Amino acid sequence: MGRGSTGLISLVATALIAGCSPAADAEVQGGQGEVAAHPVSGLAIVPVVVAGPDGSHEFRAELANTPQSQAQGLMYRTELGPDEAMIFPSDQPTARAFWMKNTPIPLDIIFVGLDGRISNIAAMTEPYSEKQVYSVGSASAVLEIAGGRAAELGIEPGDRVSW
Repeated sequence: MGRGSTGLISLVATALIAGCSPAADAEVQGGQGEVAAHPVSGLAIVPVVVAGPDGSHEFRAELANTPQSQAQGLMYRTELGPDEAMIFPSDQPTARAFWMKNTPIPLDIIFVGLDGRISNIAAMTEPYSEKQVYSVGSASAVLEIAGGRAAELGIEPGDRVSW
């Protein structure tokens, strides 16, 4: 899925980078400090907790923390489990815009504001769409989960996201 900040040329770069492998993003260590890596992307898996007034839910999220892994996102992926996710932290918080190009499954795209709370959710985004969905204000991160899952779990703006 194409990733980028509003006003930047990164959306164009996304198309050029789409074929790059993000496997180098994962750091897998032996012994007790082992970091789990996703079998498809090779990205490190981190726990992400979304907490609201009615409780919390933990996702196992692929950490897309490089320009290459953020550009690749969940493009070409045909499945995403109910407790799986991908998190896109921002090095410098800014307004964010995402699209669904080359993404065959619907996603809920959750924008996390500077205070660590959900600012807005683009629910059930349309597969393969090149229409951009935007954060409301600057985002410190973006969390993608399976389409419809936010509504199922009662996740909504104002809930806290931590990883």
